[in-house]
Amino acid sequence: MARYKVMVADYAKKMLGTHIRFMACVSPPAARETSKKLIAAIRSLAKMPERFPFLDEEFVPRNKYRKMFVENWYLVLYQIKNNTVYVDYIVDCRQDYSLLIEQ
Repeated sequence: MARYKVMVADYAKKMLGTHIRFMACVSPPAARETSKKLIAAIRSLAKMPERFPFLDEEFVPRNKYRKMFVENWYLVLYQIKNNTVYVDYIVDCRQDYSLLIEQ
């Protein structure tokens, strides 16, 4: 089975940090657990990243980003190019994420 290299953009890392810090203010144990699950999910993209569907939104070019939902609230948006998975965004689904993608 092909193995992909997973690269997380600095912006996505900042987004993850923001989500976890906010959650830690409410519940440090929940923040740790969510962080572990998000990181494990992102690492899992090294195997079969095609298993998740494309994001189908009018503000995104067709077949550009794939989407992976984690922990009911988080959406990981990524692209596959050659043998590399590029994680570009980690979004709290309670936000309007169309503004993030239009950057």
